[in-house]
Amino acid sequence: MKDSTELKNSFMRIALEEAWLAYGKGEIPVGAVLVKDMEIIARAHNSNRELCNPVKHAEIICIEEASRVLNSERLSGCDLYVTKEPCAMCAGAIVHARIKGVFIGAEDEKYGACGTVLSVCGSSRLNHMPVIEFGILREESSDILKNFFKELREGT
Repeated sequence: MKDSTELKNSFMRIALEEAWLAYGKGEIPVGAVLVKDMEIIARAHNSNRELCNPVKHAEIICIEEASRVLNSERLSGCDLYVTKEPCAMCAGAIVHARIKGVFIGAEDEKYGACGTVLSVCGSSRLNHMPVIEFGILREESSDILKNFFKELREGT
């Protein structure tokens, strides 16, 4: 049996695979994986540009798919692994879905809503507060974003 760190890294590697899929499509490279009872029930990557829909972030797509799989709007007992800190929209969906834990690769210094800029997921004023852990494969999660935006600026 893998230890806790190995399991977290394993799930984040799958989220990074999703981020690379987004990268290949010219989407901001963010990937997400939803896990229940140590099994992946949904995985997704950003698709808002491809779908011309501003709400199609990896986290939202993953939450929608997991809700279909579990036939419930409540994802209690589920953990979300995401390569970049969720924005306010995604953090709100995480709270509403009652996701148990959010495991984050890289902080988002501009839009992060799990404590970096805002504390939507970490607000005790809301009816649910997931466990939040930063730094799962931080370097890999950060590097893919840095490379994407560097290439975008350079026009390559």
